[in-house]
Parts: sequence; C-alpha cells; structure tokens
Amino acid sequence: MFKYSYLLALLQITSLHFFAQDSSMIRKIYDEALLRGRAYEDLRSLCKDIGPRLSGSSEAEMAVRWSESKMKAYGFDTVYLQPIMVPHWERGNPETAWLSTPTTTPYKLNIKALGGSISTNGILEGEVIMFDHLDDLKKSTRSVVEGKIVFLNQPMNAAEIQTFKAYGACYPIRGNGAVEAAKLGAKAVIIRSLALPLDDHPHTGSMRYEDSIPKIPAAALSTLDCEYLARALQADSKAMITLEMDCRVFPDAPSFNVIAEIKGRKQPKEIITFGGHLDSWDQGEGAHDDGAGVIHCMEALRILKTLEYQPVHTLRVVFFMNEENGNMGGKTYAKWVKEQGEKHIAALESDRGGFTPRGFGCDGNPKVFERFSSYKNLFDSYDLHVWEKGGGGVDIGPLKNEFKDITLFGFIPDSQRYFDVHHAASDVFENVNKRELELGAAAVTSLIYLLDKDLFR
Repeated sequence: MFKYSYLLALLQITSLHFFAQDSSMIRKIYDEALLRGRAYEDLRSLCKDIGPRLSGSSEAEMAVRWSESKMKAYGFDTVYLQPIMVPHWERGNPETAWLSTPTTTPYKLNIKALGGSISTNGILEGEVIMFDHLDDLKKSTRSVVEGKIVFLNQPMNAAEIQTFKAYGACYPIRGNGAVEAAKLGAKAVIIRSLALPLDDHPHTGSMRYEDSIPKIPAAALSTLDCEYLARALQADSKAMITLEMDCRVFPDAPSFNVIAEIKGRKQPKEIITFGGHLDSWDQGEGAHDDGAGVIHCMEALRILKTLEYQPVHTLRVVFFMNEENGNMGGKTYAKWVKEQGEKHIAALESDRGGFTPRGFGCDGNPKVFERFSSYKNLFDSYDLHVWEKGGGGVDIGPLKNEFKDITLFGFIPDSQRYFDVHHAASDVFENVNKRELELGAAAVTSLIYLLDKDLFR
C-alpha cells in the first residue's frame, strides 16, 4: 500500500512539473506572437505586394518566390521547393450580365464565373427559370428546363451555428449545379453565392463537369442580386438574362510547394507537417483564404526557432499550391514523401481564416484523442475551448491515404465572419484583425509544441 501511494504521489508530482513547464512555454509563445510577432506584416506583404494567387498565374509564381525568400530570411534549417503541375484556368475579361423583364428597365447584375467554367463564346441570352434547391432541379424535366438559364437560389442555412456545416450542405449547387442543369438541356447555370450576408459581392469557387454531359457556363450571383432576381421572377412571368464570360483553360502549368524545416534532435526521420495553401482565387487578395493559414504556420516555426526550442521530431512547414481548384499540391506532396521513405506521424492544417481562435479538431485513435483532449486545461486562460473529434484539411488529407496511422489536426477559429469574404473580392488584408491573426499563430505554435514534445514522444 505504501509503495502504491508513493508511486501515485510521484506521478502526480511529475505531472504537475510537466504541466508547469508546458504552461511556461506556452506563455512565452503567446508573448512572442503578441509582442514581437511578424504575422501581420508578413500577411500584409503577401496580400499587398503580390495579391491574388490563382494556380498557374504569374502572381502564384511570385508568391512561391516570396515564400522561399521569407523562409530563408528566417534562418530555418532547410528551405526548398517541391515541383508540381497545376491546372491553369483564367477568368479573362470581366464578366457582364443584366436582367430584363417586360415591365422593368435592364438591371446590371453582380456576377462572377465559377472556377473552371467554360466561356459563353460571346453574348449568351436566355429565359431564366428559378429553383429554390438543387433537389428541385433534379426533379424537374427537360421540357421545363431545356434552352433556359437555370437560377439556383438555394441559400446557406442561417440557423446553423457552425457556418462550415451550412457551407457544406450548400456546396453541391456550386460543385454539381452545371452538370445537373446540363442534363436537362439548360444553356447556362447561375447560383446564389455561398455566403450568409446580403451584399453585392459574388463569391466564386470551383465547380466540375462530367465528360459525358455537355458543358455549360456557370456563374455565381451576389446575394443581394439573387433577392432582386427572385422578386423580379415573382412579379413577371418571363425574365431574360444576358450573359458574357471570357473564361479560358490552358495546359497544366509547372509550380511548387514551398517547404521549410527545423530538424528533430531525437527523431529527425519522423515528420510533423503543418501548413496551409498558398494559392487563392483571383478575387480579393486571399487574405483569410488562405493567406492567414500559411502565415500562422510560418510564424509558428519562426517563434519556436526564436525561443530556441529544440524539437524532438522534424517540424516541417508546407505552403501547398493549388488547393482551390485541384489540390495537386496536397496530392503530390503525400505521394512524394511516401516515395522518399519518410515517416509522417502527424499533420496540422490552418485553412479557416484568421479569426479569433477557438480550438482544434483531432482525427486520431482514442488514445491520441484522449491525450489531445487533456491539453484543454493548459489553454483555459487563452479562451480555447473547442477540442473536438475530426480534423485535418484538404491539403493534408491525402497523407491519410499514404500513412494509415497518421493523426490529422485542424485549427478552428471563430467561423461567423468567414463566409462574408470567402472567395470574394472582400477577402483583403484590411479585413484581417491583427490581434486575432496573432492569437491564431500563437495557438498553432502551442499545439505544434505539445504534439512534438508530448503527444508523439
């Protein structure tokens, strides 16, 4: 009995010692991020000196060189580029569209082509038919739809507290709308922007075609104009839209993932990857999606180096290219590291914007998740309260196919404002709050520290 009590007391003392040690390190991390951080200035430079960074564009190439130069300036152990091939789609000349009805004057619409859409090959005109839900379109018939422009006016569900759930439920109108409309003979499809606020900003994003189905032009309409169009269709029996889009598809282009490392002192061949995607859509500046994410992760490596932390495992930051319209960065990286014979034990992604941090998700086995959940006590004073099952991201997802036992983590900030700017011209540096961005960088750094020192020791 005495021996058992002694061991229990020893374990409690040891646990308290490590808790105090970790708590002290996390405080240092937050102090560095908030008092001497580089995140805000680095994001400003990425957004303002380069701007939007669609895969295959000259701006994307500039961003690669900017990232490589910045990482080298921070003195990380290794900085290198991983060659990949990426899709190359361009919007071309600005889109134009207007609405006309028998009882109103022409009304100009705020519209943007969806990523990957074909052009209209000049001016396209057609009668509009509205559906409130994609399922309603699927239930319709060719005799009703053929030769018309389909308008999918399906809104994101504002009752969802977690806005990513609302986005996920509504995504099919963007991803599959053109295919479903073309099956019934439509000449084009226009979708309600995947956004919660009512404003004039159309939100672009990727869509797809099927080789067996005719390709038709696809575009997103601002939510305010969707409201106007819906009212016009209710007031008049017939409404026409005139649309012109100059989209172009080019052969795949060479590009790169940008990679930086600090080598592990005990397990250098075991890798913890963390990153986000360097590319963005061609609207706005890609500030939240995903400039904030890549800056979170580069800042994490910088902070750990500045604090002279010696990692157990190799810590690797990856700026992935082409998440938005193909994910060739993530897919190529996963296959490449497997072929190199590397051992990947964990990966974390930040791709939900630079808003106030709320916590993390963990896609790991029960033992890993239990340990991960225990970190919550360390972060009570930092207002991180979300420690949930499930995590990862588009870029790091392919690693799960190559390393079955890898644990994936996702950074979770507050989601309420993300879809105000997602894939829109409003996703600019001015809409990123400095303190929120720095708090996010500190949270990501702290979890990487704990994963390396404790969770996978």
